[in-house]
Amino acid sequence: MTTSISPTVWLSSAGFVATAVSFGPARMGFGLFLPTFRDVFALSTTQAGLIASLGFLAFFAALPVTAWLDARAGQRVPVMIGAASAAFGFLVVATAATGAALGAGVALAGASAGFCWVPFNDAAERVVPVDARPGALSVVSTGTTVGVAAAGALFLGVAYGATDWRAAWTGFAVAGLAAAVIAGRGVPRGRAAEGAGDPIPVSGRPALLRRAVVPLYAAALCFGASNAVFLSFAADHVVARGGLVGVPDRAAAAVIFLSYGVCGIVGLATGWIEARLGLRRLLGLLFAAFAASLALIAWRPSAWGAVLLAAGLHGAAVMTISALLSFWSLRLFPGRGSLGFTAALVGVAAGSVGGPILAGSVADAAGLTWAFLGTAGLPLAAAAVFSAGAVGRRT
Repeated sequence: MTTSISPTVWLSSAGFVATAVSFGPARMGFGLFLPTFRDVFALSTTQAGLIASLGFLAFFAALPVTAWLDARAGQRVPVMIGAASAAFGFLVVATAATGAALGAGVALAGASAGFCWVPFNDAAERVVPVDARPGALSVVSTGTTVGVAAAGALFLGVAYGATDWRAAWTGFAVAGLAAAVIAGRGVPRGRAAEGAGDPIPVSGRPALLRRAVVPLYAAALCFGASNAVFLSFAADHVVARGGLVGVPDRAAAAVIFLSYGVCGIVGLATGWIEARLGLRRLLGLLFAAFAASLALIAWRPSAWGAVLLAAGLHGAAVMTISALLSFWSLRLFPGRGSLGFTAALVGVAAGSVGGPILAGSVADAAGLTWAFLGTAGLPLAAAAVFSAGAVGRRT
């Protein structure tokens, strides 16, 4: 009986599936399948970087639309739009005959990430009891790791000839439709009552632009650039340098994304880790992990240990900083948590757009090794700045 399932379980399930689709194959599928796309569509590294950036640009463009829809129509509408966008984008990729069509499909799918994450914070305030919210939102965020790992496993089937890449992307489209259906049942309809869950008067709400929030936006920008470059080019670089011993060249991409997804489970412990290390030290460690992962992929793309460590470090850092940005923004923007989180995600999106374009240009001129090493300098600098005390105690 559906009446026996609580709103908390429905919302958690809807969020799990939505983030699995929108932050799994929709956001990361292009980088995973890039070696195949290179052959099928004769893509240069610059063209690949441009297409990757189109997906991240669509994510960027969807964020303000999501905020507008959330305020006027509630949370269900943007989540269902995001799931439908993912499904349609996957289908466009699956049937693409040209690089332009491929880019259009990647952009449509990429937009789903901008629609499918932020609304769950507001929805949880509406239907989930206070003491159950951390667990419910942890289930939502964990969907990403499962989505990435599932996409990696499916690509492994493609690499070994068990299925065709177009069939795989058609399967992603079916998952997108399932996410839309579940969102239609699990995400509450309409808007919350005026003032519900918002105890801070408008006059007392903190501004989006002030000195205290600069570290949040800087961390988001650096995270976006580092992650986008890794996702867009890591698998391509490993394959181009001979792959991994014992597996087909194409299977190397699946190995990377499986390790990335599995190690991302660490993100569930973000609150516990931050409470013990503090925000400043945790940020320093996370950006050091980003720098190390990029450097390892640059220097040792054919070594099993280095590739697994690079992907694992990157996946763990991504999931941890994703959760960290969420509750850090709540601290900085009490009473405007969703708006503050959206502002942080704009920073992530900006870095995600610029990173692959710049890295692709460097790669065409000097090779992917230098593109990765150059990108690694950004999180390395961030690690030094945050470790030196860029974040105040009160944030």
